[in-house]
Amino acid sequence: MKIGIVGLGLIGGSLGLDLRSLGHRVLGVSRQERTCDIAVARGAADEAVTDLALLADTDAIFICTPLAYVQTTVAQLIPHISLTTIVTDVGSVKAAIVRDITPLWRNFVGGHPMAGTAESGIEAAQHGLFAGNPYVLTPTEATPLDAIALIESIIRPLQVRLYHCQPDEHDRAVAWISHLPVMVSASLITACLSDADPASLKLAQLLASSGFRDTSRVGGGNPELGLMMARYNREEVLRSLRVYRETLDRMIHTIDQQDWTTLEETLQQTQAARTRFVD
Repeated sequence: MKIGIVGLGLIGGSLGLDLRSLGHRVLGVSRQERTCDIAVARGAADEAVTDLALLADTDAIFICTPLAYVQTTVAQLIPHISLTTIVTDVGSVKAAIVRDITPLWRNFVGGHPMAGTAESGIEAAQHGLFAGNPYVLTPTEATPLDAIALIESIIRPLQVRLYHCQPDEHDRAVAWISHLPVMVSASLITACLSDADPASLKLAQLLASSGFRDTSRVGGGNPELGLMMARYNREEVLRSLRVYRETLDRMIHTIDQQDWTTLEETLQQTQAARTRFVD
């Protein structure tokens, strides 16, 4: 199959590596010629240029740009591609994207691979990034069944855990387990930096180890991703942050009152509940 990828960063580049290893011909488009050259050199694309016209004869196209550019990219693609070409995206917010793209392109299937690293760019692309991780498709009643089937046939061999849900259901769920953690993690880093004692802050930096590394990873990642999460999933991010603030206030009250029994019960509950989300 001939597959196009627009946006050759971590996700687009990793898709290219895996899809080529499965025998697909991958054509890439990036805004920067340097990125195109690296993508070809690394094996993430058979051919890569800065011109969307390269994708004129593709069967399916993955839009892997930042969320702010998805709609514009699809609009710019339309003059070049066949009406039968299936277009999908990889954005972490779905309701706004599906709402904006569906009127432009009938054969559009919203998608979101739940995978990534703290690094970004084509240099960070890696084989097997998606294996074992959720990959969500968000078709609507207007989405053609053959379009869904084609995208499924492409991504299933990546050994993903494939799920379907409505765009708004997706956005509410990922606000809890993806977008809220980014905001909380970023707030943790900011709070640490607010220590007015330089000696204390320096010691904290020297002692930071696995616990801080785990809890600060997503807050210390690509700033553009966090910004797009908040901008395009604003209502759900705010809702989750407000609930988290209420939970944090209860924790503060429990410790302030030296209610160690309640604190222990809470920590026992969270210990047991964590396995519902991660292994």
